[in-house]
Amino acid sequence: MGLACGPAHADRRVALIIGNSAYKSAPKLGNPVNDATLVGGMFKKAGFDSVDVRLDLSASEMRRMLREFAGRTRDADMAVIYYAGHGIELDGNNYLIPTDATLETDGDVLDETIPVERALFAVEPAKQLRLIILDACRDNPFAKTMKRTLASRAIGRGLAKVEPTSPNTMIAFAAKAGSTASDGDARNSPFATALVEHLPKPGLDLRKAFGFVRDDVLKTTGYKQEPYVYGSLGGDDVPLVAKQAPTGPQANPQEAVRRDYELALQLATRDAWEAFLAAYPDGFYANLAKGQLNKIAAEETRASAEQKAKTAEQEKTRLIAERAQKAEQEKAAAAAKAAEEARIAAEKQKQIEQARAEAAEQQRKVAEAAAAKALAEKQAAEKAKAELAARQAAEKAEQTAKPAADRQMPEVEKKVAALSPAPASTLSAAELTKSVQSELRRVGCLSASADGDWNVTSQRSLALFNKYAGTQFDAKLASTDALDALKAKPGRVCPLVCNFGFKADGDQCVKITCRAGYRVGDDNECEKVQEKKPVAREDSRRRDQDRKQSEAAPTAPQASGQMICNAAGCRPIAKGCRLGTANHPSNPAAKIPAEICN
Repeated sequence: MGLACGPAHADRRVALIIGNSAYKSAPKLGNPVNDATLVGGMFKKAGFDSVDVRLDLSASEMRRMLREFAGRTRDADMAVIYYAGHGIELDGNNYLIPTDATLETDGDVLDETIPVERALFAVEPAKQLRLIILDACRDNPFAKTMKRTLASRAIGRGLAKVEPTSPNTMIAFAAKAGSTASDGDARNSPFATALVEHLPKPGLDLRKAFGFVRDDVLKTTGYKQEPYVYGSLGGDDVPLVAKQAPTGPQANPQEAVRRDYELALQLATRDAWEAFLAAYPDGFYANLAKGQLNKIAAEETRASAEQKAKTAEQEKTRLIAERAQKAEQEKAAAAAKAAEEARIAAEKQKQIEQARAEAAEQQRKVAEAAAAKALAEKQAAEKAKAELAARQAAEKAEQTAKPAADRQMPEVEKKVAALSPAPASTLSAAELTKSVQSELRRVGCLSASADGDWNVTSQRSLALFNKYAGTQFDAKLASTDALDALKAKPGRVCPLVCNFGFKADGDQCVKITCRAGYRVGDDNECEKVQEKKPVAREDSRRRDQDRKQSEAAPTAPQASGQMICNAAGCRPIAKGCRLGTANHPSNPAAKIPAEICN
């Protein structure tokens, strides 16, 4: 049995741990060596068959270690590579940077670094799980000094998204694609600390384990760093450490006491009960044993009284037979009567003690049945609670993953986007309102100043943002979700609206200039000047005068927000007002932009 259940039938698991800190052409990193040592110790404690920890490797040493590790994975069921150090993304491909890399030009990346595909090739022979963990999403130290040989060649921030082509393959990033990871202020990075906390839990599926790692890192970094996992596994749970099955039924601490009590009950002797009380002097079963002893004592008293009565009756008969004196006969009769009364009393006492013992025994059986029922109900409740917790965790993870996927930016925006700021929940209500107003001004939906007063103008601006951005935020209040959505927009969202005689040019309103013989018509386009009619001479003169004044006035550029432009120039919409339309002074049937104040 020992050979059949031994480790020969267990899955073979191998791991390669690399930590690069002492870079020759870049500042030394403090945590990778510590993180690699910590993670390597975790894999050893988890019972991996082979754990190789290597520190500060050059390019040739990294290639040799990956080649040797590929040989060990041919007969392995699970293969894991953990890398901590610098990484770089070039044209959508990820590379691991050895300690001897100089990277003077972008072309040196192909010669002096190790592509992540080389690590994927090393774990490819594993039969059940292929896992790559990259704690390499730090800022690129060579970005400022590296010369570009091709202007169109893209060098991204952090690492690029990876989609493994092999089944049962997972790639875990310390920070999701396009963002960088933090080393933290402690001896180990938040990512490595969370890995050691959750990955070795027996029976915990890797997908759930990395979900717990993500939650811990988000909390530790103030929601600035979000780990991400690429790839997929099958429907079965894939734990890094298998859950140990129980070796046998758990012993009930009262089982031995109950067994000894039932044995003494079968013997039903004073010696048996006294031996039981010597072994178990206290407790529920000890009280039952004392009741049984009282029952035996009552029986012994009854038997003794009955024997005495019998002896007295024999003595009475003897005296009568011998014609004893009357006094002696009366004395013997009195003794016999007393003995009979004692026998009757002993019999009644025996019946009382027997009834008490039977009642105690019945209570014992009821108590044991209640305890067994309570234990079964507790186990069922714990099982139901565990299933409910697992279902709620799965639903929460699904709900969290869905909005995150909906808010993901396009791939081109990811390469230039910065990390999300700290959650707005740390801001006061006034600061949050002011931040939302500032972002509304930046995207061109608000012209008023950011004063922290969420008034009608601010509400109207947020409603305008909802219209053009396709969102559905509540315009009656400033929320952190609205602030995050505004910050995610890189440029103007609300269109620039210009007054009559002006047209939008980028983020500014410029005056429309018509050639000789043409003027700006009601449709804000240049049209040929018609012959003057006598009835409209006064209006034409006033319009010509206004046109000359507007042409002489300098054009006021507009940065962002709602503006109104007329013959005197352009200006922001006043606080508490909005941009609307009014009748044209010379043509009441035509509508022109106007400032409307409540």
